[in-house]
Amino acid sequence: MKNLNRRDFLKTAALGAAAATLGTKSAKASEKLLSEDRLGVLVDTSVCVGCRHCEWACRLAHNMPSPALDYYSNPTVLKEFRRPDKTALTVVNEFENDKNPNLPIHVKIQCMHCDHPACVSACIVGALTKNEDGSVVWDDGKCIGCRYCMVACQFQIPTYDYDVSIDPHIRKCDFCTERRKEGQLPACVNICPNEALVFGKRSEILRIAKNRTKRKPDIYINHIYGESEIGGTSWVYIAGKDFNELKMPPLGKNPAPGISEAIQHGIFAYFVPPVTLYALLGTIMWVTKRRNESADKDKHDHHSDSHDHHSDSGRDPYRTSGHNTYRDSGHNTYRDSGLSTDKDTKGDNL
Repeated sequence: MKNLNRRDFLKTAALGAAAATLGTKSAKASEKLLSEDRLGVLVDTSVCVGCRHCEWACRLAHNMPSPALDYYSNPTVLKEFRRPDKTALTVVNEFENDKNPNLPIHVKIQCMHCDHPACVSACIVGALTKNEDGSVVWDDGKCIGCRYCMVACQFQIPTYDYDVSIDPHIRKCDFCTERRKEGQLPACVNICPNEALVFGKRSEILRIAKNRTKRKPDIYINHIYGESEIGGTSWVYIAGKDFNELKMPPLGKNPAPGISEAIQHGIFAYFVPPVTLYALLGTIMWVTKRRNESADKDKHDHHSDSHDHHSDSGRDPYRTSGHNTYRDSGHNTYRDSGLSTDKDTKGDNL
């Protein structure tokens, strides 16, 4: 561990924030990692028939429990909108087709493997990585279970083993990294019977998508989802219906902010333990709470004095040893025996 004094620590954090403001260094680094030959998948929703074989193949490829293949032909599952969870890294949903009610639209959902992933930026320990080939992968050896990635993801993809007390995992599609290392296609792409999934270089699948939407404007809308959303994604979609109606989140073209990445990585570059930061934050919260409580007490006391002043025409009674003690607006104090309310002082009747 590097030695780090207070000045260097603050300087590191400040430089991290400045880098974020000026167009983060980490963002530039991630841009350098992106290869022109990075991979992607085109999802053509017009030819997907909703067989859900991709769900079955994905479970098998990742050693997840799965029913027999025949189970996936059950259409009742498609009646409710689903999202990936710890039991399924990809799911298929069904939507009405206004052009042909007999042919519903099916949309496969999984990690989009963003070019500028918010989950990677949010991870404070570098457990998520954007690889040069386009994939976003998770390292269980680094993960501390903070689940910031779940909050940061605009597509609500990462899931967590909430019911596992020992060694819970973050789960998401990993672009079948291990299969591809062996020269195989991603499991979902390999099993798709209608070639609704096209795997290849991202530049090439974008070319195919543009060609299809241009040649068949009666089938496809003029929008390739993922081409530019939040800076671009490895998985891109074409469809004959507005993507908002297919429950694809409407996102701008700008990548997710990188401020959190610059600050967090600047701090954790020196291995400052999270417990230290939590202790510091806890101290700040405690001091702030005490200040607020003190301010509230002063405000309450002032309010009580003001109320008594109005109710007793400028006199503030205090009970002391059976006598009534009064204080007038001139801050003079008087006492009586409690038998009379007249002040026993000179000049009262003047």
